Amino acid sequence: MSPSTRTDNEADVSHRERPTRTDSSLIDSETSLPRSQQPASALGQHITDEEIQKYQPRFRGARLNAFLAFIAGTGFTLFGYDQGVLSALLTTESFMKTFPQTSPTTGPPNHATLQSLLVAIYEIGCLIGREARKKAYNRFRWYYNDYWGNLTDNQLRGVAARVITGLGNGLNTSTVPAYHAECATPEKRGYLIMIEGSLITFGIMVSYWIDFGFFFVKNSSAQWRAPVALQIIFAIVMIIGVEFLPDSPRWLVNQGRHAEALVVISALEDKPHDHPDVQRTFLAIREAALAEHTLSEKGNLQEGFNLGELLHGGRSQNFRRATLGIVIQAFQQITGINLITYYATLLFERLGINDLRSRILAACNGTEYFLASLIAIWLIEKVGRRKLMIFGAVGQTITMVLLAVLGSIDRSSTNIASAVLLFVFNSFFAVGWLGMTWLYPAEITPLRIRQPANALSTASNWAFNFMVVMVTGPSFQNIGYHTYTVFACLNAFIIPVVYFYFPETAGKSLEDMDVVFAQAYNEGVSPVSVSLRKDLPPAGSPEADKILGVGIRQRRNNPDSSPNRTEGTQADVEKQG
Repeated sequence: MSPSTRTDNEADVSHRERPTRTDSSLIDSETSLPRSQQPASALGQHITDEEIQKYQPRFRGARLNAFLAFIAGTGFTLFGYDQGVLSALLTTESFMKTFPQTSPTTGPPNHATLQSLLVAIYEIGCLIGREARKKAYNRFRWYYNDYWGNLTDNQLRGVAARVITGLGNGLNTSTVPAYHAECATPEKRGYLIMIEGSLITFGIMVSYWIDFGFFFVKNSSAQWRAPVALQIIFAIVMIIGVEFLPDSPRWLVNQGRHAEALVVISALEDKPHDHPDVQRTFLAIREAALAEHTLSEKGNLQEGFNLGELLHGGRSQNFRRATLGIVIQAFQQITGINLITYYATLLFERLGINDLRSRILAACNGTEYFLASLIAIWLIEKVGRRKLMIFGAVGQTITMVLLAVLGSIDRSSTNIASAVLLFVFNSFFAVGWLGMTWLYPAEITPLRIRQPANALSTASNWAFNFMVVMVTGPSFQNIGYHTYTVFACLNAFIIPVVYFYFPETAGKSLEDMDVVFAQAYNEGVSPVSVSLRKDLPPAGSPEADKILGVGIRQRRNNPDSSPNRTEGTQADVEKQG
């Protein structure tokens, strides 16, 4: 039966069916015990004490988690540095000599378009890099990409270098959050990803101050080459650091390397490998992997995903959930944040502020941006996702309206107010939208489609990033302050969309979101209203299984199975613990 002809119940539960106690694929050949009563060694392959010792990582517990966070954070710091480094370099004397096509004095009439192209083409590299990522390939590529950026000396090579640098960062930003999330505990996942968002602004801040320092290097191309080349430091730290980190437990289980996965979980939780908590985590990962894959004859996990599943509706609501991830990434870019990030110095100069002061203000703007982002780390679990996004969008709308109004007056006193408003806009964005778009797509999408859905959402981010950065230069050249009016309208549009269509994910496990969407489908109501309820049954409970329709297809395919048959799941491990 093709997917298009399945009933809702069949399509929705086919990837959620839980293996029963008698599933031979989960029973060791040497024992007849249900898998909930077997050690991890019985789940797929035999794990010996020798293997446990062999795969011990270099660090454990707090040291391992801290080092992992440091390396992951370095990746996002590099990302932020690359975003901000050209901001103050575009108007330096040595840069305009090297790239005269982008100069407003010596360049052609379309210099603004060429300037925007040189800046924005980086996003196309990131987009391609996001779609073409390979695991081992890019550990070295990060180094090479950043180094080549130091060798550019004409427009063509400058564009090419930006594309290749974008490739490296596209691979970077698509790999780091997923790896970190797979290694983090559920209660810390949102907190840690918001920290990564803050480190983007930290990289931007560092790039602005380095640009300012090299502004005083006169009559030398080092004025712009050195800031571009210095990002290599972050790349080298990552290249060396990743060699000391273990692979994620999720990836290891998918490869059938159960012993290594168990050891890594033990190290991350700083508990013995036979501790009930470690066993419980191992079983949770194993069950999640089984939901995504089918077992081969050799016992290894093989891909069973069909891209058509992204279009499924029914209880799973795959299409709606994938769309929410894509839309939130697009919304982040159409707020206009990179209008400031990439062109901060130019914006201050347009306000009549001299060259030196513009650079000081840009660096201070980056510093304030970083400090404001720390607020979101504290609020993310206390306030929730929806309120932060709406708060940010409302503040951004008001700020853009004020910038448009003050731009129409064009007086020295209003220019000072406009400069302050650029700081204010960054603050609203940092609190409401900076880290949110890296967190929300992973939370909103179901396990079965999470990887391809997140790939599409990140591609959306880079595509809209390119569009915004590309049109900014020509827009200011042609319509001036009305550019702010356009972004004010876009921010205003975001507010009702978030309010009516984006469910709340705070305080819910990833599996709880399956229950939210299934219940909304069953009742014919909005998932937003269901997500705000306090009485929704938790995932894994009999009530939640009934909402999800779990077991319908299983009993249909196996009439001998009893609806009351006990399944060997994490619940059994919890009883033992």
